[in-house]
Amino acid sequence: MKSKSTTKKKGPAKVKPAAKSKQPSASAKMHTVMPHLVCAGAAAAIEFYKKAFGAEECMRIPGPQGKLMHAAVSIGDSIVMLVDEFPQCGSLGPKSLKGSPVTIHLNVPDVDATVADAVRAGAKITMPVADMFWGDRYGQLEDPFGHHWSVATHLRDMSPEEIKKAAAQMQMGGGR
Repeated sequence: MKSKSTTKKKGPAKVKPAAKSKQPSASAKMHTVMPHLVCAGAAAAIEFYKKAFGAEECMRIPGPQGKLMHAAVSIGDSIVMLVDEFPQCGSLGPKSLKGSPVTIHLNVPDVDATVADAVRAGAKITMPVADMFWGDRYGQLEDPFGHHWSVATHLRDMSPEEIKKAAAQMQMGGGR
């Protein structure tokens, strides 16, 4: 006999559509979890993300000394929020922190073209694009602001068992 649960599974919050504007609406695309990047030079980061990943600017709120207090861009169907460093508030980017333990994953239709665009825009390849044992064509980048990105195009669906077998073969010297 199945027991009835009194707790409901929560999905993404329902958000009223924003009024029509020329820019994409950040609130219409809010997801449950979204990156909020701290950048030394958030305005320049926005321009980089436009060139590298086809981002569209959604919002920009200027702050003191020309810094951005808040900004948002859409990349595909997701929002990435950005803010300039404000050390007095404990808000530091990866360059000030001497690195970042976080990688932002980006699924794209053509990983090779996206990585090439990102490199032309100023990104550094940290892992060359290659076909991977889990079924993606995949590579990694570091953007000019110190943020790490993994970029992938899905090539084939695989079961968890197939992925485990491919991982074991790779560990025994069978390649990626």
